[in-house]
Amino acid sequence: ILADYIPFIILLWALYTVSGGVLLRGSLNGTPAVNTAMLAAGTAIASWMGTTGAAMLLIRPFLRANARRKHRTFMVVFFIFLVGNVGGVLTPLGDPPLFLGFLHGVSFFWTFKLLPHMLVLAGMLLACYFVLDSYYYRREEPARRTAAGPREPLKLEGAHNILFLAGIVGAVLMSGLANWGDVSVLGVHRGVQDWVRDGLLIAMGVLSLATTRVQIRDDNQFTWAPIVEVALLFIGIFITMLPCLLILKAGPNGAMAFLIRAIREPAHYFWAAGSLSAFLDNAPTYLTFFSTALGAFYPGVPEEVSVVHLMGELPDYLAAVSAGAVFFGAFSYIGNAPNFMIRSIAEEAGTPMPSFFGYIVRYAAVFLLPGFVAVTLIFF
Repeated sequence: ILADYIPFIILLWALYTVSGGVLLRGSLNGTPAVNTAMLAAGTAIASWMGTTGAAMLLIRPFLRANARRKHRTFMVVFFIFLVGNVGGVLTPLGDPPLFLGFLHGVSFFWTFKLLPHMLVLAGMLLACYFVLDSYYYRREEPARRTAAGPREPLKLEGAHNILFLAGIVGAVLMSGLANWGDVSVLGVHRGVQDWVRDGLLIAMGVLSLATTRVQIRDDNQFTWAPIVEVALLFIGIFITMLPCLLILKAGPNGAMAFLIRAIREPAHYFWAAGSLSAFLDNAPTYLTFFSTALGAFYPGVPEEVSVVHLMGELPDYLAAVSAGAVFFGAFSYIGNAPNFMIRSIAEEAGTPMPSFFGYIVRYAAVFLLPGFVAVTLIFF
């Protein structure tokens, strides 16, 4: 809890608090073209401000733009797919698994090699979304197709919070580059830079609360309920996933030995890391299969050397683990932290969302699995 959960929830709280102070005003009419453009923009920025930051920045304007539309559930589901997950695959800032890889020696810009993988999957999902949205848009009554009231030009309020978002990104990046020694708290050893990062993240959130007008957050329909719900859900996930991860880390000596022995090709790593990331936390799952690849190909070689070899000599294996952990995070509500937060905000705004298994059966299996197969056939 002290080493993993508290830093995790501090980061989510800071991103949620700061992005909740940015309000996009104006008449934004949720046509298929506008909605697809918003999803594409969110996908593009997710790797630079994190999937949580991008999702929290755009979900409320996206919901407001479509408030008059009757069929909105699929819109939020595709928002989870693209902005909450797929878009975060290009940098260590985008998604926690890649940040762990960065901490273990993967070069910051190496993950840009995953751009073709992202373009294939995001392109397929955006095309599916546009067709689906166009179908429902044509079925809407004319009154639902246009925004109510006089048109208002677009403007951004609370824009100073973007500086605090940059501060959050900088604090996370600093903790990955600095090494200021360890300190023990209640018997748990953590780097001094990690404590400094957590302090800076709290400071960014507090500064945002202190400097943003209350009216902006009210107009943004900002409440604490979604982040509280996520905090309660993930404390359970963090505790109960530990036995599963320890079984995987036991490798050929553990109860999942058959799985570890069966993983030989990049496609195996993509689907194994991905399938488990969909229902466990994708960050430690990434690290498990990252370590599995290093042990399989460079046994006994120091990590700082073997990671360089893996990036240069066997990049497909590292790409498979990275893409699997990030992409499959969209497969269930608990695959990645933004998923459940987006769901909570959408329900607060009056958009009905599918149940846990309804999300998987009606949407994830139908739209994500074909994309995963395409990525496998093309790249792995």
